Amino acid sequence: MTPLIGVIGGSGFYKLDNLTHVEDIDVTTPWGKPSSKVMILNLPSNVQIAFIARHGIHHSLTPSEVNSQANIAALKHIGVKAIVAFSAVGSLREEIKPGDFVIPNQIIDRTKSIRQHTFFGPGQGVVTHAMFGEPFSPSLSNFIAPLIKEVLPDNVDLHTSTDQSDKTVVCMEGPQFSTRAESRMYQQLGGDIINMSVLPEAKLAREAELSYSLICTSTDYDAWRINEEPVTVAEVIKTLTTNATNSKHVVQNVLQHVHEALLKEGILTEQGSMQYSIITPKERFTQEAKNTLSFILPDYFK
Repeated sequence: MTPLIGVIGGSGFYKLDNLTHVEDIDVTTPWGKPSSKVMILNLPSNVQIAFIARHGIHHSLTPSEVNSQANIAALKHIGVKAIVAFSAVGSLREEIKPGDFVIPNQIIDRTKSIRQHTFFGPGQGVVTHAMFGEPFSPSLSNFIAPLIKEVLPDNVDLHTSTDQSDKTVVCMEGPQFSTRAESRMYQQLGGDIINMSVLPEAKLAREAELSYSLICTSTDYDAWRINEEPVTVAEVIKTLTTNATNSKHVVQNVLQHVHEALLKEGILTEQGSMQYSIITPKERFTQEAKNTLSFILPDYFK
């Protein structure tokens, strides 16, 4: 059985020990090895999903070191159609409390261009411009939101975008946390939460034509509260364990419904999205580019 859903676990979320382990797949991609072996697991219904620990199973990779190219390429290559990723975040809003869940629909990029943010890099001879106005899959995010709300504990709120307002995640470089001035600036820019990992992951998922949604778990209030001490690592770690438990519960109880939806038409709106993003004429593709890019986009680079 080919897993249709890939799960990427963030800080504190390194395994899915509440599911039945089937096998580990050691994938080598043209962009290197993913952060961990791809773990194939059975949901209670025996539907299989694929899991990667973003920072490695022992959290040995900083956000800037994560090989997102390999992570996304590995999941796409084994047959995954949609990714539900998890990330610990800092809250930039009073109403988003530590322990709450957030499904963002927008991103502000504050990384520093030291990460490999495209599969179409220098030397390939292939130019693409992927659409990224909606950085997450609206259909997938809208589908999972009510399901997540239903299974979360009563004391945990879920925050999502509305027709009137976005839920925006700021992605910073790290590994240091924000200064207080930066944190307040991000608020003024419209940020609601902040992390270090959603980019280039979301961009690469789009280039690989994968539907991608991010489920964020708040660990702290970042540094913007003027009358309180800035966040400490101890506070973050304290909340991570509870958030990871709730995240595993979401996976166990929600992804079966996602799998069923993926078998129907309409939710995989990203499939075919790169067809008109590739600017270089097909006859100009080098054999090297075909050999590399066919790993993730075989329909275009045979």
